[in-house]
Amino acid sequence: MLYQHRVDPLVPIEDVAGAVKDLVAEGKVLHFGLSEPGLETIRRAHAVLPLAAIQNEYSMVWRGPEADVLPLCEELGIGFVSWAPLGYGFLTGTITAETRFGDDPERDFRAWVPRMAEDALAANMALVDVVRTWAQRKEVKPAQLALAWLLAQKPFIVPIPGTTKAAHLDENIAAAAITFTQDELHQLNADVAAVKIEGARLPPPVLAMSGVEAPPKA
Repeated sequence: MLYQHRVDPLVPIEDVAGAVKDLVAEGKVLHFGLSEPGLETIRRAHAVLPLAAIQNEYSMVWRGPEADVLPLCEELGIGFVSWAPLGYGFLTGTITAETRFGDDPERDFRAWVPRMAEDALAANMALVDVVRTWAQRKEVKPAQLALAWLLAQKPFIVPIPGTTKAAHLDENIAAAAITFTQDELHQLNADVAAVKIEGARLPPPVLAMSGVEAPPKA
């Protein structure tokens, strides 16, 4: 799988897709994907070389893809890979309103993320409360509940949580076995939507590199 992790505004996407198409023909690449592209970019690239996946941020904390990217993936038959499915650790239940990430983004990227700033973090803990409540109800861990929620949204979604511990890897994999009834999923979606997330999902310079920015769907 070869991703273009950010679309280069100076290079037509048709040229990029064409170059990857040549690599596919040479047997050097199997699949082509884009990360954080705009909708028109997705359509233009897909017309040259069918895209296997779009890799965008998506979680209970950031639901922007629901507005238009997920419907487009469904329309075109493109898989969706969710990065930061645990909201940079926010949905694991280990972060509190008192958590601080220092002032050096090179040591901890979250120090630079607006929604992790002190005031925003305190307000956003309402979502953690929702996750904890539902995790207790399903007798699973908060991170597992958050991943299971993602998997339940669309059958073509694959979350990619990061971890440095084997135990957490096992826990993440086990989330695939968690299921919801239709009533449970409807209520969980409503509970998640009822929480207004404060602060931008990424720092302004990083957001400027993204072709995707849409409000969460209520």
